[in-house]
Amino acid sequence: MHSSIQKLYEIAKKPSRRILGLMSGTSMDGLDIALCEMQGFGKNTQFSLLHFTTVPYTEAMKQEILSIFSKATISLEKLTLLHPWIAIENAKMINHTLQMWGMEASSIDLIASHGQTVYHAPKSLHPLDAFGPATLQIGDGDHLAVHTGIITISDFRQKHIAAGGEGAPLAVYGDYLIATHPKENRLLLNIGGIANFTYLPANGEFHQVFSTDTGPGNTLMDTFMRVHFNKAYDKDGEMASKGVINKDLLEAMKKDSFFELDFPKTIGPELFNLNFIKQAQHISKTTEIAPEDIMATLNRFTAETIVDAIHKLVPNTDAFTIYGSGGGIHNLLVVQHLKSLLPNITIQSSEAIGIQPDAKEAILFALLANETVAGTPMLAGGNATQIPITMGKISLPQ
Repeated sequence: MHSSIQKLYEIAKKPSRRILGLMSGTSMDGLDIALCEMQGFGKNTQFSLLHFTTVPYTEAMKQEILSIFSKATISLEKLTLLHPWIAIENAKMINHTLQMWGMEASSIDLIASHGQTVYHAPKSLHPLDAFGPATLQIGDGDHLAVHTGIITISDFRQKHIAAGGEGAPLAVYGDYLIATHPKENRLLLNIGGIANFTYLPANGEFHQVFSTDTGPGNTLMDTFMRVHFNKAYDKDGEMASKGVINKDLLEAMKKDSFFELDFPKTIGPELFNLNFIKQAQHISKTTEIAPEDIMATLNRFTAETIVDAIHKLVPNTDAFTIYGSGGGIHNLLVVQHLKSLLPNITIQSSEAIGIQPDAKEAILFALLANETVAGTPMLAGGNATQIPITMGKISLPQ
């Protein structure tokens, strides 16, 4: 038997596994690295977050990614070159981080890498009838495995699409495994570039759980801040707090056809970008309003579309608690809007249930990798299909 296959077999049999979960989202601020100890699998999974850090991307690295990010027309040569290059750069970050933590690569069982999304094309976003949904994440798993010496599982979203889903949101799997409560209805809200939530009925089975994207999280605000204020994001919602919400612009954005689609659904910056804002301004005749007012409106837009989705999907009779994660949960104004729109609902950080909010997505992919090697297939869920699947492609170091 190949030595790496033998090692993978032994890892799968272990009562617990140390897995490095990696996540780089649409904000492209850096690589989230979460070292998790995973015991068991499925509903018996218990996890501990041993270490977590975010390694910032250099401005040069951000610009390389932005050159192909969410664009219909790009250099195919650049895409081809970036696929291994990002993996090699990420491997350097991993090796340095392990050194800083005083750990050897041999002490890590698996890497679980989400990769860098460069294009997400749900069926609702493209007009090509001959083609289904598709998504593309780059940062090749083989290069990660070779340059770290650690077995790597990557490219998780393809299996979800192959089984009838749209490749997102995948949070439903990890949320169900580690956050279902016997007595409390929980809504796990993640405000990343795109906002999504998972609703977990108390003591529910997997087929009762649902998850969906709701619309923009931080992506519109971040993009606008970069262009108009030369800042990566609106810290604590400070810039938005200086402006006034423009109701005409807000309503124009909320009339986009995405918000008429049935749930569950998925979307990305391919729709929610600067052009989206400009079109809404043109329709609403608000092209002359101050940038601070646009930021105030974008902030409210994120909050209102999250709450609209909650009202449509969560039964009115259910009492539930919201546990938030992602960068947007640090935006004080977004949270303030959510609380004003949901006055009878408790909103807390996911830290309250033992999930570090900034590490949540990296933890999710560690969970998925654990299921890939040690678990049993799960339904693709999200009402998309009933085909049991495990996700991720396995890359060996040798």
